[in-house]
Amino acid sequence: MELPSALLENAVNEFSKLPGIGKKSALRLVLYLLKQDTASVATFSEAITRMRNDIKFCQRCRNISDADICAICANSMRNNHQICVVENIRDVIAIESTQQFNGTYHVLGGIISPLDGIGPDQLSIESLVQRIKNEETEELIFALSPNIQGDTTIYYIQKKLGECSCKISTISRGIAFGGELEYADELTLARSIANRVPANSFIK
Repeated sequence: MELPSALLENAVNEFSKLPGIGKKSALRLVLYLLKQDTASVATFSEAITRMRNDIKFCQRCRNISDADICAICANSMRNNHQICVVENIRDVIAIESTQQFNGTYHVLGGIISPLDGIGPDQLSIESLVQRIKNEETEELIFALSPNIQGDTTIYYIQKKLGECSCKISTISRGIAFGGELEYADELTLARSIANRVPANSFIK
């Protein structure tokens, strides 16, 4: 695709680096911005820059936050004795949208996948183990995608916990094995959380 301006081409190239955005889609976005007044484009640019520079990760659960502790962990109305373990921030958003869970979360930042070069040390597993030991955790709920990597991660964490006194459960398999949690519809995900089962039912 040959463009009449190097500045335009540079902008298109940057937009096309975003997931799901090809060169044609990137060009449409850039041309849209060109039609906007400079103040609107400056506001858009500033929002992106501030998000990248100023956003934090909760010191307790690793969720995104504007402060050291996220809004969920800081909410006294949440059940602080329940921890829902998820792979990424998108999963937190998906579960929150169901309005079926009132506990707290722990974002691992991924799942164990040797083929992708992701091991336990690259995830926030150690901080989860320490958190369970330090806090009076009554239930640990695994809400990881139902695939081999997710099951491997659950098995590893269970071994790390050893003789844990808290209840350990996992969301029910209303979500197809191999499916991604974030793509499950709200009703299916809500039922999976409400009908959670002991983790040993699936992971042995």
